[in-house]
Amino acid sequence: MAFKIGTKQTAKAVEQREAAAIYVAEDADPQLTHKVVQISLQAGIDVIRVDTMKNLGIKCGIEVGAAMAAWIPDEE
Repeated sequence: MAFKIGTKQTAKAVEQREAAAIYVAEDADPQLTHKVVQISLQAGIDVIRVDTMKNLGIKCGIEVGAAMAAWIPDEE
């Protein structure tokens, strides 16, 4: 699984229609994530909730928390 990690990278992946799904941490600041979530839903991209930023970071294979990430299925 390949991820674009962070709010800006996730937004870019959604806008470019690269993302098959986005992951959003429940404890992330909604002011940062709301717009990207809305655009994703409108585009028919799945929005998957993760309980904490820390757990989302772990899922993405990084050692720090992440507010959101886009899953890019074609990348290794």
